[in-house]
Amino acid sequence: MLSLKAQYKLLIINMITIHTAIYALSSPDLKGCPPPDRAEFAFIGRSNVGKSSLINMLCNKKGLALTSNKPGKTRKFNYFTINDEWYIVDLPGYGYAQTSHTQRDIWQKNMEAYLVKRESLVNVFLLIDANIPPQKKDIHFIHWLGENNVPFSLVFTKSDKPKRIDLKKNIEAMHAALLENWETLPPEFITSSNTALGKEDILAYIKGCLSEWKKE
Repeated sequence: MLSLKAQYKLLIINMITIHTAIYALSSPDLKGCPPPDRAEFAFIGRSNVGKSSLINMLCNKKGLALTSNKPGKTRKFNYFTINDEWYIVDLPGYGYAQTSHTQRDIWQKNMEAYLVKRESLVNVFLLIDANIPPQKKDIHFIHWLGENNVPFSLVFTKSDKPKRIDLKKNIEAMHAALLENWETLPPEFITSSNTALGKEDILAYIKGCLSEWKKE
């Protein structure tokens, strides 16, 4: 069995290195997205879950994705070109926004169309706030992703905020809720944008996904 030090070295070797991360474009719907000739990794979650902060941490570029304390700040599909080879896509949050029901319905339809029809979408990182117990909106959305065969992973955010016992309790509660309907759990990552916890794991996972995508 490899020592923790050896495991860490192996992880660093296997993770992808982000050399450049540049804002590319924003689109309100699928039609305005760039040509589907590059792999895409989308980040989504309830409003104010920390999507933009996580993206900035992964890319080691503060201010790349705009952050805000006001829920519902991200309202379009925001594309970032990584290493001039693939995309990170910051999707609008769900669950809360200070706007009309009609506008929220439009966002939802556009988001669902993107997730189901975008052929260059390799993986969706679904962010879950580790500070709180499982939320119905998150669980429903996870089921929707599974029912529509959208490849996804769970990312527990803000893990530096709760006490360790509460963090474990919330994650185990999510597992229990999913296993009521799922035979196996999706890949998951425990992260903190403040401490960069989980950065190597996610970047290693992306590297593996990119390798498989290129083969296909």
